[in-house]
Amino acid sequence: MKLTTSEQNRLKSDYGEWAIVTGASSGIGRELATHLAKAGFNLVINSRQLEQLEEMARHLKSMAPIELKMVASDLSEASGVDALIQETQGLNIGLLIASAGYGTSGHFIDSSLQTEINMLRLNCEALLSLTHHYSQQFVGQKRGGIILMSSMVAFQGTPHSANYAATKAYVQTLAEALAIELKPHGVDVLAAAPGPVASGFSQRANLKMSMSMTPAQVGVPILRALGRKTTVLPGFLTKFLVYSLRTVPRSVKVKIMAKVMGGMTQHQRK
Repeated sequence: MKLTTSEQNRLKSDYGEWAIVTGASSGIGRELATHLAKAGFNLVINSRQLEQLEEMARHLKSMAPIELKMVASDLSEASGVDALIQETQGLNIGLLIASAGYGTSGHFIDSSLQTEINMLRLNCEALLSLTHHYSQQFVGQKRGGIILMSSMVAFQGTPHSANYAATKAYVQTLAEALAIELKPHGVDVLAAAPGPVASGFSQRANLKMSMSMTPAQVGVPILRALGRKTTVLPGFLTKFLVYSLRTVPRSVKVKIMAKVMGGMTQHQRK
């Protein structure tokens, strides 16, 4: 999927000239950064891996004559968040896409506590810190956009992925509230809540996803929704899964999601 020229112009007019994309070296973050480069945004791209960032920078520069900054830092560490903020001082940032994150799966009591805490720090604490910092900047500018990566699992408890779903519930509710708070100041906030997406995420989360979308199927719908919605469910599969459960009691939703996630988890407790 491609953004139309009019959509590219709208995004650049409303949120240019610089955009930050965390988790930019793979998956949805890479897809969104690619579309923004084609739209003419200068980019600050973040990932933990410098080599992957360098490859991504070459990819982006081959498509458009843009300015580019690479920040190789681990956002699950406070020093990594600080490094990203410091590297963007003095830039006319108009768009923040907080795409960095990962998931875990399996039985909660069998998981590594340190891994679960690290995920909480990345998915929630780092996102909070960056959103707080740049929303203040955007309010001062009276313009800006923020995209926070939620998930279809954010709308109910999800057994076999309990802590991951909880982190996404945090992201979803934060985005919904900030969309109301910041709108009068000219700042648009969007929660992007995709379903299963085939990327490095599934390997890290230890999931088998037979009915998954590609990043290319969700990137354009997310960018189109910014400034028009507060939550977007990109892709037919996501809409089907979320809307089909909308009238189901929450307790039943949790049981359904237990079966869905149980089928995708590779290593069940013995």
